[in-house]
Amino acid sequence: MSAPLRQRGMALLSVLLLTAVMTVLAVAMLDDIRFGLRRTGNAASIAQAQRYALGSEALARQRVGELQRAGVDAGQWNGRPLLFPIIEDGQSLGLVRARLGDGSTCFNLNSVVTGAPEQWRRQDLGVRQYIALLQALGFAAAQAQALADTLADWIDSDAERAPLGAEDATYAARSPGYRTSGALLAEPSELRAIHGYDDPTYARLRPYVCALPRAALSPVNVNALTPEQAPVLSMLSLGRLTPGEARRLIAARPEGGWPDATAFWNQPALRDAELSNEIYDQVQLTSRWFTLQTEVDYAGAQAVLSALLYADGDRARLIARRWTPDE
Repeated sequence: MSAPLRQRGMALLSVLLLTAVMTVLAVAMLDDIRFGLRRTGNAASIAQAQRYALGSEALARQRVGELQRAGVDAGQWNGRPLLFPIIEDGQSLGLVRARLGDGSTCFNLNSVVTGAPEQWRRQDLGVRQYIALLQALGFAAAQAQALADTLADWIDSDAERAPLGAEDATYAARSPGYRTSGALLAEPSELRAIHGYDDPTYARLRPYVCALPRAALSPVNVNALTPEQAPVLSMLSLGRLTPGEARRLIAARPEGGWPDATAFWNQPALRDAELSNEIYDQVQLTSRWFTLQTEVDYAGAQAVLSALLYADGDRARLIARRWTPDE
């Protein structure tokens, strides 16, 4: 082959190679643009889904205020799902599912201590009620005592280990090691970090416990309890009511609820119970604490919101909000 032909062949090959490289670069750029547009669209959809979730929270706060003003029986709204279709420009783009629940039909895990931040100390009555709840759920006495001791040790501010409890040394030996919190629980799922709370234990316990942001004995709205929540009533009575007796007592509740605490404590099953005034004061007939669970599906995006509300008079205040499901 002559030199001119070789030169023309090399030039043609260079052009073909350059064209191939430019094509690859163009495809890569188009992919980046396409994925960038998709990420932007997904981010916008997620942000809009979260705005709808916040809207359900605002609606729940308004609803709580209405309930407080009207004195509506908890059974008419507690735990019932509310569905709101999302329609924009005449098109159905998703659904908001919200559930407002009574936050005072559970055992407050933080009631096992008393005091103030950095000065938390064990509260014996709260520990005894926790043990009563655990035994009502079928835990053996020794395991119930151990679970109560480890919970109190986890929250309290001292380093003194309860007889069946666990302090820093127990957790430091793990891999990776950590320490006790020395602070109130922000949510029940923190139990999973505490010694003795394996998955089966947590699953059995979770429906009956909550983590209110105060170290106070559990407020119990006896007019909102369902028969399935009978162990909570057994806890309140320090085990003087068996779960079966508590279930029958709840089933026999007047249609409009007990009119006052005296009427509740005058039930034959409770009349002869010798309990402290602190326990009598735990009984409530209206709700102050409320939980909100919201799930939003919007244009292929999902948002989950969990909130804790407190009714202050006829207004509701937001106490905690999390963009995660309540586990």
